[in-house]
Amino acid sequence: MSLSEIQRRLHAAETAANRAPGAVHLIAVSKVQPAERVESVLAQGQRLFGENRVQEAQSRWPAFQELFDGVRLHLIGPLQTNKARAAVEMFEAIHTLDRPRLALTLARLAQERGASPELFVQVNTGEEPQKAGVPPAEADAFVAQVRAMDLPVVGLMCIPPVDADPAPHFSLLATIAARNGLAGLSMGMSDDFETAVALGATHVRVGSAIFGARNA
Repeated sequence: MSLSEIQRRLHAAETAANRAPGAVHLIAVSKVQPAERVESVLAQGQRLFGENRVQEAQSRWPAFQELFDGVRLHLIGPLQTNKARAAVEMFEAIHTLDRPRLALTLARLAQERGASPELFVQVNTGEEPQKAGVPPAEADAFVAQVRAMDLPVVGLMCIPPVDADPAPHFSLLATIAARNGLAGLSMGMSDDFETAVALGATHVRVGSAIFGARNA
């Protein structure tokens, strides 16, 4: 597939859901992709990218940001507290806020810097023990806790269980966001982003459908 095809499908999904054109942000997930593939997508005009690891982003993006104007980076993978300082300096948004200790660290850094990336709380909608994220029953309390730290929580993120119907998980995330007054919904990937758009996604995270299969 190609970036232009994904953009076409995204616009069609917006239209089918009676969403405004451009209502959904396409995050090109560049983790573990070869530099030449990333450069090709940059050359086609894509400027919003998602990375899983701070260290990989640090090694990749400074050079690209010198070559291409307007590059924006979102962290979509788990964040260790010892990488938080580097993350807040590099990313405009973090989609994986999932525990009080990380929130406290981000709050301290925000006080030091006078600014913070936008934050999405990760919700473990499938309540999978091996997966990060706040359980749905604890999401309201955690959002309130983060807001009390004066952190800019703007939305929620989820990754549905593999091979499960994603629609109930997207609907659950949208319900939790609505009752907490959060507009942002980071949900939907290569195989299900159109379903996510229909259920209110504001950010979709598409990797392999744009870049091809990732290298190990």
